[in-house]
Amino acid sequence: MSYPSIFNDVIGPVMRGPSSSHCAASLRIGRICHDLMDGRISHINIEFDPNGSLATTHKDQGSDMGLFGGFLGWEAYDERLVNSEIHIGAAGIKVNIEIKDIHAEHPNTYQITLNNPWETHQVIAISTGGGMIEVIEIDGNKVALAGDSFVTLIYTYDLQKVIDYLEKAKLEDGVEIHTSEKNFIVLKSQALLDKTILEDLNEIEGVTSIKQIKPVLPILTGKNTTVPFITCEEMLSYNQDKNLSLWELAVKYESMRGSISEEEVLTKMNDIRIILKNAVETGLKGTKFEDRILGPQSVKFKSMMEDKKLIDGDTLNRIIMYVSAIMEVKSSMGVIVAAPTAGSCGAMPGAVLGVADSLGLSDEETVKALLIAGLIGVFIAAHSTFAAEVGGCQAECGSGATMAAAAIVHLAGGNINQSISAASMALQSSLGMICDPIGNRVEAPCLNRNVMAASNALSCANMALADYDHLIPLDQVIETMYEVGKSIPNTLRCTNLGGLSITKAAKEIEAKLTQKHFYKSC
Repeated sequence: MSYPSIFNDVIGPVMRGPSSSHCAASLRIGRICHDLMDGRISHINIEFDPNGSLATTHKDQGSDMGLFGGFLGWEAYDERLVNSEIHIGAAGIKVNIEIKDIHAEHPNTYQITLNNPWETHQVIAISTGGGMIEVIEIDGNKVALAGDSFVTLIYTYDLQKVIDYLEKAKLEDGVEIHTSEKNFIVLKSQALLDKTILEDLNEIEGVTSIKQIKPVLPILTGKNTTVPFITCEEMLSYNQDKNLSLWELAVKYESMRGSISEEEVLTKMNDIRIILKNAVETGLKGTKFEDRILGPQSVKFKSMMEDKKLIDGDTLNRIIMYVSAIMEVKSSMGVIVAAPTAGSCGAMPGAVLGVADSLGLSDEETVKALLIAGLIGVFIAAHSTFAAEVGGCQAECGSGATMAAAAIVHLAGGNINQSISAASMALQSSLGMICDPIGNRVEAPCLNRNVMAASNALSCANMALADYDHLIPLDQVIETMYEVGKSIPNTLRCTNLGGLSITKAAKEIEAKLTQKHFYKSC
């Protein structure tokens, strides 16, 4: 059982680009490739399966951009990302991308072969949603690397000698040792291996190469990771004799999950709050970016709201404004937080910050609400998915609405049961949402659906505060969302092959964007 982290899996990464599944995840995969090659790469061959999502979306939704940045060793929020193709060319790295049957089981599968004059390596990895990844194979060896630990790869033609040494060596507590059927050993640890141990390993006869790969996630995972609960039902049972608030339960979960102090959990979430607030303020000043469909619409909305020219509804209008502002920052390559994904980055933060500001609440209360949203997201990450390529937009905007609804109840002074009820109703209202971006960009109808998700969250929060009966327990709704997602056709799961994506108007928009891009590159 894997235990999602609020900061790894739910509220994060801090990034630039239209899609966390494409941009942030691909950058993290690229970073692992960079370390595997010790930063020395001459040629890269990238293969995408024709039956997956990436075959039709890898360029326009930012997978190429993210990969190139990762190959160069950048962070997901690097301001150079928009020009990563130019930079990788300037670095003398030749890249070839093929659409080829690689028998991929997951729609977001990357098969990457890396070369330099001294060595060749192949990596197969998947993007699992919200910027999360799993490397499933390196050089023909089955692995399971999520980027949440330091990894040492030991290549040897005498496995037993290396194993004998490792059994006697004074390794730090918590180091995991994994062997493969081939001549390959993987060590996972919470820090880089001691230099003396590395030197000893290099001296062992039969060891041909040692590679060290640094983590790409902010919260590391230990050998014996434990959590107090992993479902909503377990959480309520855990809390029976403790009477903790939902935000306190979130802090306890993340503290235990990541072996970090409760103070550090609160500090990290406050850092996230600041980034989100900055995104709202940046968006409301107006954003500029050539390669996008929608302009800075939130600026006019703000003006009309202040001039009382909109239908009255201060909190809802503020939410719409904030959601729009964040989405516009995303579409202009500004810094945002995938919460839980980049495609749904406006819904939960816009709703939570909008309600907090409307009620005049403190930064501390906003942090608590964001933690509550994160904990609800943990349950979704553990038992369903955030990936639209797997579950449609219900997995992204639907999850955002679910997280926001629980958080808004807290901001309004509601109790833990009301928060859970609001989350259940919000997700029930989102089942079946498809993912069909117009023009192969994550802008429209994504903006509309983020606003709808935030509005849904506000409505369900008010219903829960009035003790509406949600009927179906949240855990069961989460499981249902996953099953519904599997029944949504592939053409309606972020492939640009169905829904609004293939309307006449959408294809005309896509053609204009492609033409503009062509002339710009010329």
